[in-house]
Amino acid sequence: MNKADTIWMNGELVPWDEAKVHILTHTLHYGNGVFEGTRAYKTEKGLAIFRLHDHTKRLLNSAKITMIKPTYSLEELEAAQIELLRANDFKGNVYIRPIIYLGYGVMGVYHVKAPVETAIAAWEWGSYLGDEGLEKGIRVKISSFTRNSIKSTMGKAKAVANYLNSQMAKFEAIEAGYEEALLLDEEGFVAEGSGECFFIVRDGVIITPPHDNSLESITQATVIELAEKLGYTVEFRRITRDEVYICDEAFFTGTAAEVTPVREVDARTIGEGKRGPVTEQLQREYFDVVYGRNRDFEHYLTYI
Repeated sequence: MNKADTIWMNGELVPWDEAKVHILTHTLHYGNGVFEGTRAYKTEKGLAIFRLHDHTKRLLNSAKITMIKPTYSLEELEAAQIELLRANDFKGNVYIRPIIYLGYGVMGVYHVKAPVETAIAAWEWGSYLGDEGLEKGIRVKISSFTRNSIKSTMGKAKAVANYLNSQMAKFEAIEAGYEEALLLDEEGFVAEGSGECFFIVRDGVIITPPHDNSLESITQATVIELAEKLGYTVEFRRITRDEVYICDEAFFTGTAAEVTPVREVDARTIGEGKRGPVTEQLQREYFDVVYGRNRDFEHYLTYI
């Protein structure tokens, strides 16, 4: 990880190496905290945060779902992210990580009396699944781990605890020689990746699973908006494992993953075993949006 100069913590800019928490921080022990992943891109007009408002709103929605009362408003959190980026001399694209967590003060499962803390970190970060992955596609394993059930967790919250499931699936995939995991839901239908939404293409139709037990992805929504503007039909419907094996193209989307092609799933070659034409077009259009080259979508950018 590339260090920045400062991290925003509870209203103050703190030197990177001094941004610390107590060992008895409640979230560390009991897993109730919420966070966001947001990117800022170096455009021709300078650094610009992509969909700042939507990511910040989702952060606060996650806090509401998990019964955490934020101490900062949406407007204050947006301003804090802008302040942080202006205070650090970033030379490339930036990943932003706001987190609302429960701090030191009480122990035990009942969390309501724990102090609410807020921090925002940012650092320069390239392609999450690698530049080669963006171009040639990645190999994916369907996980033995089922995506968290809505009977026991709340997938609409980007909650700290939800990501143990993702960690175990990702570890299993990498240990098996793949780059990423694809998780099924408890009924055996495709849910999402360890930290990404999933799409397939069949006969020119773009298909993605419904948000039954997964995060409502901002990148996914952007890609769907782009696809429909390009004239594609987009379907929200269940996808089976075997349908993935025989699809023409597949790709992941997410703030970190951006638009990453999938060239193989469970040793089955997807399409021609490389980035397909629909994926390539959507990838190109997406990067035009985030880099400020598409004026129709410039309202999604907050210039620093």
